[in-house]
Amino acid sequence: MEQLTEVTIEAVDLAAWAADALEVQAVAFGLSDEEVAVRLQIVARHAEQPGVLAFGAFADSRLVGFGYGMPNRREHWWSTVIEPHLEARGFGDWLDDVFAVTELHVLPEYQGRGVGSTLIRTLCERSGQPRSILSAIDAETPARRLYRSLGYRDLARAVRFPNTIRPYAVMGAQLPLRQSQSANSR
Repeated sequence: MEQLTEVTIEAVDLAAWAADALEVQAVAFGLSDEEVAVRLQIVARHAEQPGVLAFGAFADSRLVGFGYGMPNRREHWWSTVIEPHLEARGFGDWLDDVFAVTELHVLPEYQGRGVGSTLIRTLCERSGQPRSILSAIDAETPARRLYRSLGYRDLARAVRFPNTIRPYAVMGAQLPLRQSQSANSR
């Protein structure tokens, strides 16, 4: 295994780092230029939300991963989409007193090395909330395995967001997040 440059996690100004963060997301998630342009506007709005937290993972001053989130509010667009799915499964209370992890992405060459788990753990530890919620593509992916290893469980599945093809799962965890098994084995 090749030795990678040390990665440091630092708080970042979401608005100032949005373009760089979306470059990471475009590579990690396979976004088109049009999708990046739309998401840039969304991130700019999120950067103005009360309580938003953002962290970057840096290697040699290069952003190699990022994550951000905020205290959830029921009037947020995302909440209005997932609310009926959560209510139908008896999890409607997961929209209150919860930190929503909005985005978490790591460049492929840095995945599987603890960068994502450190980012999400840092976000959640600093959130001041008793639990966390997020959405992820509803498939067996490395991201879903990571979230489960940290204590997230499925609250709703087959959630369809407008203008997306793939179904999503909504996952929630009590905080603090548990130590992932991969972190324990190091």
